Amino acid sequence: MAALPSSPAPLIDRFNRRISYLRLSVTDRCDLRCTYCIPQGFKDFEEPEHWLTFDEIERVVGLFGQLGVARIRLTGGEPLLRKNLPDLAARLAALPGIEDLSLSTNATQLDRHAKALRKAGVGRLNISLDSLRRECVTHLSGRDSLASVMAGLDAAQAAGFSPIKLNMVVMKGENEQDIEPMAAFCFERGFLLRLIEAMPMGDTGRNAHYLSLDPIRERLAKRFNLQPQAIELGGGPARYWSTPDGRGQIGFITPISQHFCATCNRVRLSVDGTLYLCLGQEEKLELRPMLRGGASDEELIAALRDAIELKPERHEFLEQPKKIVRFMSMTGG
Repeated sequence: MAALPSSPAPLIDRFNRRISYLRLSVTDRCDLRCTYCIPQGFKDFEEPEHWLTFDEIERVVGLFGQLGVARIRLTGGEPLLRKNLPDLAARLAALPGIEDLSLSTNATQLDRHAKALRKAGVGRLNISLDSLRRECVTHLSGRDSLASVMAGLDAAQAAGFSPIKLNMVVMKGENEQDIEPMAAFCFERGFLLRLIEAMPMGDTGRNAHYLSLDPIRERLAKRFNLQPQAIELGGGPARYWSTPDGRGQIGFITPISQHFCATCNRVRLSVDGTLYLCLGQEEKLELRPMLRGGASDEELIAALRDAIELKPERHEFLEQPKKIVRFMSMTGG
């Protein structure tokens, strides 16, 4: 892709937030049916002909890179279901301006792809795991998947990924009792645990038994003598606490109890080329028609700038919990 005549100004929205992070969905399909993400029996997936091609993805990411977006996260659905994903990762990692390429995965396919992903230039992994109990994982994910996830974790460490973050969505009455064992497991294995509040996206999210992380943070701080850390790991919204020796770290992601909208630096591109400006709002830009209609790079950049101006100040999950009807997998992680 040819560079533009001069270096464009970075993307800064009307609330003076610099957009430096793109979450890129490469598929809306998944081999699990986590209770807070995709409902059992759901079949309304995007048609493959509507998926952005690798060439289209590379073009869009290249333009974002010119606009100062340095962090790219591959998401889904389950991104490892997209055929030849390491090939795409290698193309994106080589683009000017892209400094950090990471991947979110449920790890069920990771043991087969970890080495290729690492070689392609993926530097970091976020792995979803909501419990260490087989029966709980089966209940929450709709499949007896714990063994395959553990194999994926082993393969990721063997391939040299660091850090490896384990994302645990905490739900009242589901996996509350699993938090301390998960923390101990992560400390022992050298993983970075991130606890996440469930968000009311679609019927699945609204039925996810929301639980505030505030009392859990206090509980874990006492149990493991955690201290707050002023560190950023990956440009995301987690607030981190650490053990006294620094070897164990837990991040808390609190989109409901303590939202972080004032510092939001990200946008999301769905598999069909829809750019969502906020996870909890409807503002969006349809890029696929422009890409397939002959739009120039200059026209695409102008559209991206106009879209960033629409980025809302904050979500309204508390005020309007039923506002967002699309499922998490449709938006892109």
